Amino acid sequence: MKKGLQIGNVKVNGILALGPMAGVTDLPFRCLCKEQGASLIYTEMVSAKGIYYNNSNTKSLLETTESERPVALQLFGENAGIMGEVAKRIEELPFDILDINMGCPVPKVVNNGEGSALMKDPVKAGKIIETIAKAIKKPVTVKIRKGFGKEDASAPELARIAEESGAAAVAVHGRTREQYYSGTADWEIIRQVKEAVSIPVIGNGDIFSPEDAKRMLETTGCDGIMLARGVQGDPWLFYRVNHYLETGELLLKPPISELIDTILRHARLQLEFKGEYLGMREMRKHVAWYTTGYPHSARLRVKVNAVETMQQLEELLSDYAMEVE
Repeated sequence: MKKGLQIGNVKVNGILALGPMAGVTDLPFRCLCKEQGASLIYTEMVSAKGIYYNNSNTKSLLETTESERPVALQLFGENAGIMGEVAKRIEELPFDILDINMGCPVPKVVNNGEGSALMKDPVKAGKIIETIAKAIKKPVTVKIRKGFGKEDASAPELARIAEESGAAAVAVHGRTREQYYSGTADWEIIRQVKEAVSIPVIGNGDIFSPEDAKRMLETTGCDGIMLARGVQGDPWLFYRVNHYLETGELLLKPPISELIDTILRHARLQLEFKGEYLGMREMRKHVAWYTTGYPHSARLRVKVNAVETMQQLEELLSDYAMEVE
């Protein structure tokens, strides 16, 4: 098993990364994933313009903790000048790597020329990477997709441009923008990117089990693996993947008691970070993800949508534990 990643001057002790997911990889969830063995943590994507114009909503997205590090802060935008200026402005914050989002498929991002829209304009993409890489001393990385259109497979070309423009690593999601998250991720494109560049390549897409992770390593030769949707409600996947890659042993998902303890701990972190009103509403989707596949979880997922306080969540989970036992 590969021991780690060297991204610029940042040593990552391991090969598993927590991928950036808007509305999911906030500070509380990142801390849980780190504890389970995520080696490199990505923040939710942050708007460069939001920082540039001092948008109050972006402030919490920039918060990190020492225990998470190394952390990659992910920035999105389409104006090289603004992104370079913002990179300089935030460089003193306690993150280790600045990642540029060139993969987000969401229409409101793409329609602004940001995210995966930049894959349609390699020259502009290269200019953005170069501007940021020259503006700061911290390593700059890029997250891309297979391509933009349905038949597009421009990732190897864009990865070469990223390397030439100063990127220290590239993460590749094996779907095009047009696919969003449907169909199957194309791991062959990740292999092609790995062959096209000499910087570390992190493979992303369809890692839902330890066996998936091993197959991706063997199929693509990638240097690291990014787990994203597969860890929604399952931060233990990091531990299970690491254990499997090291020993070949497959571990089961945790028992109900550990599941409930983790949900409550997650909720307390949300409470501390976002307050009860917002924190408990955030927990509704997490509880639905956490309990998928466990007995009687459908009824629980209906009831959790009415939860507004920590006490209500504790009572609901206590009742659930008794029902399952």
